[in-house]
Amino acid sequence: MGFPDSEVAERAQAGSTDGGAENAAPIPVKLIVAGGFGVGKTTLVGAVSEINPLTTEEEMTVASEGVDDVSGVERKETTTVALDFGRITISDEIVMYMFGAPGQNRFWPLWNDLALGAVGAVVLVDTRKLQEAFASVDFFERRGIPFVVAVNIFDDAYDYEAEEVREALVIPPEVPVVICDARERGPCKDALVTLVKHAIDRTPAEV
Repeated sequence: MGFPDSEVAERAQAGSTDGGAENAAPIPVKLIVAGGFGVGKTTLVGAVSEINPLTTEEEMTVASEGVDDVSGVERKETTTVALDFGRITISDEIVMYMFGAPGQNRFWPLWNDLALGAVGAVVLVDTRKLQEAFASVDFFERRGIPFVVAVNIFDDAYDYEAEEVREALVIPPEVPVVICDARERGPCKDALVTLVKHAIDRTPAEV
């Protein structure tokens, strides 16, 4: 699912200048919500989805002990084992389909499949373990997939400024870094809108 960036840009920018835009079917935009284990991806998808999100949460068992790093999320009892899925309508022209990627290293082979056809990604970050974000950032940079970094707010985390996170993760200046609470619909929706705008800006102009 997903359209080439150029088609998303052309149709999203057409707006009211296109006489047939009002009757056109909305653009299905595939987005990835990625990040480390326990960073809040399932929470974000659930917070913004206008449908009951599809989740593949399973109870954590003793088999994961010594395999999954639960530092900072010691009370976490479930984990995503495949993907999360949700939908949000941004406008008459754009409908986003969100795919939350599992955070554990052992599920990373799924990321390549989830990324197919994706217009962009939100890399969710927990400031208590910033080092876990490097792998996600590297994944999308290597594939040329536009992404934004969204710093999730945790009650016991240090209150980093966006630019501090940018510097710590060596994020290029053109990549947006936003602060959001994965439990709150408004800020999460804003992060998704920022991602779509960034993806459009990344689209080369046609000659």
